[in-house]
Amino acid sequence: MANLDSLFTPGLVAAQQPQWPGGPDGAEVRAAVETLKKLPPLVFAGECDNLKARIAEAAEGKAFWLQGGDCAETFAAATADSIRNRIKTILQMAAVLQYFASLPVIKVGRMAGQFAKPRSNNDETRGDVTLPAYRGDAVNDIEFTEEARRPDPQRLVQVYNTSSATLNLVRAFTQGGFADLRQVHEWNKGFVSDPRFGARYEQMATELGRALDFMASAGVDPEAFKTVDFYSSHEALILEYEKALTRIDSRTDLPYDVSAHFVWIGERTRQLDGAHMDFAAKIQNPIGIKLGPKTTPEDALAMIAKLNPTNEPGRLTLITRMGAGLIREKLPPLVKAITESGAKVLWVCDPMHGNTYEAPSGYKTRKFEDVTDEVRGFFEVHKAQGTHPGGIHIELTGDDVTECVGGGEQISHEDLATRYETACDPRLNHSQSLELAFLVAEMLRDR
Repeated sequence: MANLDSLFTPGLVAAQQPQWPGGPDGAEVRAAVETLKKLPPLVFAGECDNLKARIAEAAEGKAFWLQGGDCAETFAAATADSIRNRIKTILQMAAVLQYFASLPVIKVGRMAGQFAKPRSNNDETRGDVTLPAYRGDAVNDIEFTEEARRPDPQRLVQVYNTSSATLNLVRAFTQGGFADLRQVHEWNKGFVSDPRFGARYEQMATELGRALDFMASAGVDPEAFKTVDFYSSHEALILEYEKALTRIDSRTDLPYDVSAHFVWIGERTRQLDGAHMDFAAKIQNPIGIKLGPKTTPEDALAMIAKLNPTNEPGRLTLITRMGAGLIREKLPPLVKAITESGAKVLWVCDPMHGNTYEAPSGYKTRKFEDVTDEVRGFFEVHKAQGTHPGGIHIELTGDDVTECVGGGEQISHEDLATRYETACDPRLNHSQSLELAFLVAEMLRDR
């Protein structure tokens, strides 16, 4: 299957697409797509295959999936400090999970491509002014002016360039010694402001350092701890971008979306007869599907049949986003039906999207206690079903923001205005992320 032009089924409806000037076949879109088609891959097919093998291990309970990053990346926030702090947060969470649960952790960044967001409405009204909704920096600007909100296809090229720069820095950090397990103390200097979890992390780091020293004295090469595999992911939302970055792998003559190692299809775009599902079915990357509380077992089984008809291990990840109040009711029938079908899937919990509400001050927020309760419910359901709780999918930042209430710092509704910086949905800050890691590690140890 080497002809990309004939790869995808024409004429299918693509939900949640920008209203580009001139339409999806307009001159501006065509120019951006032609530019993207000529650019080098951001990731490589072999890396995607490696991740697929790791996912297969996690599906069998032999590893744990940790996926985290921004709700919506912005061009302005793609700085070295911001990228480093997000990586540092994920590395710290992974160290906690791996040390206390004795499981390998698959580290996946929700970054280097997460520049677009689905929206409930095409337009936004403020007072008597109505403009196109902000759909992420991939489409338009968050500033509420007519010029800023005009969808601009050239932004897709900027997505590629910013993702390329981000991945370059990610690879430098994760392969150049920054991610060395022997640096666990350094990761924490001036980083975790909550003294309870900062002290607990430091104790773990000291114990881990002793263990590494012991292994080195026993002849284990210390260079083995110097680098980590770190994978990129984003929602495959804007199909012009994803299709333009689909390439035929020279090893297998099969298509891969080389914009990221792992892409997922959201709840609003997973229509069985839609263009997004057709796209996902045709590429060889490991694929995720978001499943909300309205998902029926029949829906899930039909999506599995479409995306993984050969039941390939590691191909499919089901990311549940039920809400803390519904996880224990809605997840069991899905797990039961899919387990009985024999489908090989990785179960991952997204405890963020089902727990969003508006604070009295008008800020969109989430309660940390709801996030942890949904994860706890996720583990309870899988324990009752005899299946593996395979991972978590978290919106987080490495910065000291005040976007989610609660947690050890006891952020209140009144505190939200202090540092509310997200371009879209509220994220856990670094202290809340580390606190969650300790709680999940306990759940993993007791599963």
